[in-house]
Amino acid sequence: MADYDSYPSTTIHFSVEIDDKDLGVFTACEGLSCEMVIEQREVGGNNAFVHQFAGRIKYTNVKLSRPINGDSGKVAAWFADLAVHKVERPTATISALDPEGETVIAKWELQEVIPVRWQGPTFNVDGPKVAIETLELAHHGFGPGAAQP
Repeated sequence: MADYDSYPSTTIHFSVEIDDKDLGVFTACEGLSCEMVIEQREVGGNNAFVHQFAGRIKYTNVKLSRPINGDSGKVAAWFADLAVHKVERPTATISALDPEGETVIAKWELQEVIPVRWQGPTFNVDGPKVAIETLELAHHGFGPGAAQP
């Protein structure tokens, strides 16, 4: 077994599951971040500093993309199911896989996920380009399984 501590940033696959639904493997993932909103309060007569208080935590939307493949239908089926049924806020698990796609290096649980957008590929006869699809997810924070190898 390889020592993945020596090259943890070389993952090229991200498997995505929404509760029990496997959406397949993606090749790009961005937006796994959060930010603390800082509230500032000025106090009269105190010119030395401004009080700063921790506020809400804001979570950015996560964007996953990949070349279209056999798993692309899974995303379309999931969206079609959401259009028919009530939108529930499931848990999504994003797992970073080793270059061979066999071993989980790290994973993130996104709580109360709701799909924001799916964008299919743009086809153009001007030149050969890879047909890419993008899935964007909003969420309410990271769960207990966040960033666990």
